[in-house]
Amino acid sequence: MKQVKVFLDESEIPKQWYNIQPDMPTPMSPPLHPGTGLPVGPDDLAPVFPMNLIEQEVSTERWIDIPEEVLEKYMLWRPTPLYRARNFEKLLDAPVQIYYKNEGVSPPGSHKPNTAVAQAYYNKVFGIKRISTETGAGQWGSALSMACKMFGLECRVFMVRVSYDQKPFRGLMMNVWGANCIPSPSDKTEAGRRVLAENPDSPGSLGLAISEAIEDAVGNEDSRYALGSVLNHVLLHQTINGLEAEKQLKMIGVYPDVVIGCTGGGSNFGGLCLPFVRDKIHGKELSIVCAEPTSCPTITRGPFAYDFGDMAQTTPLLAMHTLGHDFVPAPIHAGGLRYHGMAPIISHLVKEHLLEARAYNQIQTFEAGIKWARSEGFISAPETNHAIAAVVQEAERAKEEGKEKVILFNWSGHGLVDLAAYDAYLSGKLVQYDMPEEEIARALKAIDGLPKP
Repeated sequence: MKQVKVFLDESEIPKQWYNIQPDMPTPMSPPLHPGTGLPVGPDDLAPVFPMNLIEQEVSTERWIDIPEEVLEKYMLWRPTPLYRARNFEKLLDAPVQIYYKNEGVSPPGSHKPNTAVAQAYYNKVFGIKRISTETGAGQWGSALSMACKMFGLECRVFMVRVSYDQKPFRGLMMNVWGANCIPSPSDKTEAGRRVLAENPDSPGSLGLAISEAIEDAVGNEDSRYALGSVLNHVLLHQTINGLEAEKQLKMIGVYPDVVIGCTGGGSNFGGLCLPFVRDKIHGKELSIVCAEPTSCPTITRGPFAYDFGDMAQTTPLLAMHTLGHDFVPAPIHAGGLRYHGMAPIISHLVKEHLLEARAYNQIQTFEAGIKWARSEGFISAPETNHAIAAVVQEAERAKEEGKEKVILFNWSGHGLVDLAAYDAYLSGKLVQYDMPEEEIARALKAIDGLPKP
């Protein structure tokens, strides 16, 4: 029988996370204090994050040890298997080998616990009792809810309203793990009340949900805020995925020609791809592809600029690809990819031409997801379908060029609580949506007058 899965023994789980910043060819632009215009220091971030995570955020160490308590929790689902998608290869009939990391085997069904467990642990040892956060599709909120319960912390989640309505079972998962899930915009915060006063039917946005979660957290000395993507320490925690993949591919004597991940804020993409970006920096020839939605084309159509991470302008200014902090995306079903900004690390690597970004509409992505489900069996999250659409495109290029390729991608989560989206696609109700140029121009007015990287 042909091998389908590659397993690492539990003893082979990586014991350190990888920080790419020491290997970058040029330094990143620092976060700026919006009041002074000067680089932010650790004390500026202390009301929002515990100092032990701030230290990771600004660290220039290449390798950071994973605490034993975090590794113990990881062992519930890690190391995750590396699969070869032999049935999908047969369907595509192209000269490609397709491998994927199955991050859907975690309890919440996605890659998000890789950082949720770590963040809950560091908050716990710092003495924090409650964490506030936001969530788009609900995968991050679910993961943090579980992680907080593991470490005895309270958890409050502000979930983007359109996803709260589209995906009620995500909120229920959070409740099962003991968290309080609130649709955003809400009447719990000043930021939420302000938006509701202007538009009671607002679908919400990740930028607004972040504003609400930060406002909720900073008002209590025993509370802190946690972010599921974008920030350096989040991508750091996620690299355990790519480090495992490197070991697994080495076991079978394979190295990828193309590495792919979907991108919303950058966490699952960075988690798989950053170890391979390191190889590219040091001379390896490979393509690394960010797959994003045409309805929220942060990298492909947004400029590299300083912008706030949230709508209420409470965060430092981050140098990143952005569509403007007051951008409210269309209510597509890939809720985890509806963020106006992109991780500063990912944005910087795009600027350095180490990554390539492509945008796909939701019809393309669900077509790819259906092909995947009908060949490989697994039903993918709508976000993951963007990566699969990029895999299909790469396979078609390989066939046209008559060139063999090895493709690796991150299967970042299952879609078992996203079946309403599949129903919309199968019944013909799902529509293609490309962000109009005039809407992008309007949204980008929000960054007029801000400093330039």
